[in-house]
Amino acid sequence: MIAVTGATGQLGRLVIEALLKKVSASEIVAAVRNPAKAQDLKELGITVREADYSKPETLKTAFSGVDKLLLISSSEVGQRSAQHQAVIDAAKEAGVKLVAYTSLLNLENSPLLLAREHRDTEAALRSSGLPYVLLRNGWYTENYAASIAPALAHNAFIGSAGEGRISSAPRIDYAFAAAAVLLMDNQEGKVYELAGDDSYTLNEFAAEIARQSGKEVNYVNLPQADFATALKKAGLPDGLADVLADSDMGASKGALYDENHALSQLLGRPTVSYKEVIAESLKAL
Repeated sequence: MIAVTGATGQLGRLVIEALLKKVSASEIVAAVRNPAKAQDLKELGITVREADYSKPETLKTAFSGVDKLLLISSSEVGQRSAQHQAVIDAAKEAGVKLVAYTSLLNLENSPLLLAREHRDTEAALRSSGLPYVLLRNGWYTENYAASIAPALAHNAFIGSAGEGRISSAPRIDYAFAAAAVLLMDNQEGKVYELAGDDSYTLNEFAAEIARQSGKEVNYVNLPQADFATALKKAGLPDGLADVLADSDMGASKGALYDENHALSQLLGRPTVSYKEVIAESLKAL
């Protein structure tokens, strides 16, 4: 049995989609905060169990009979260390044989604010005695594609990444890689630094939006504090705005760049180009 936490989330659903191409639905457990939102998964024959990171009592039963567990990192920045610890404790109690964790690219040297809780979780896995494999995911291209509409509206794509290169890939690539690792043997102790094959600066990203749309879009590089303020004015929660601005500043220092091609090696194909993601995003507008 393979369990996927956060199975109704954007990444979790894609992992399940990937697993279903290789294994029967009866071998998959969708561990979700709200089972009512997973009715479609249940109808596919997948076992749906409540697993709320903030309610440890739900985790104890959610992982019963599970052999391999994908711990998708929580979206609640600031609470993740405790939430992930609860998942690890429950997995150990349930006798899970392998935990795969979605960590952060180049974690040891990462200057990103996001890195702290990932470091906490990796340390918790090491001290737990559980067999584990680390999927250190790079940036999702969707993180930047989400800004295409406002960029077109204002003829400007804003950020704080300077000339830093970003090796991103869409969620579906990371999802299929996670599924591949879950389905392989002898993964204990492995660390995968996962990132897109091609890289770009945000200036190049903005230029590609302009090229494909036929509209003027210029990259405007802002100081980190100004970028965070702009994101907050656009309606993002303060904490998320601060994290995104910090991540852009980290990108300016190379924190989101990687060229080892481990992701495409797991996929058995090249990663999806940022240009393709921009094209699909423009079609959806």
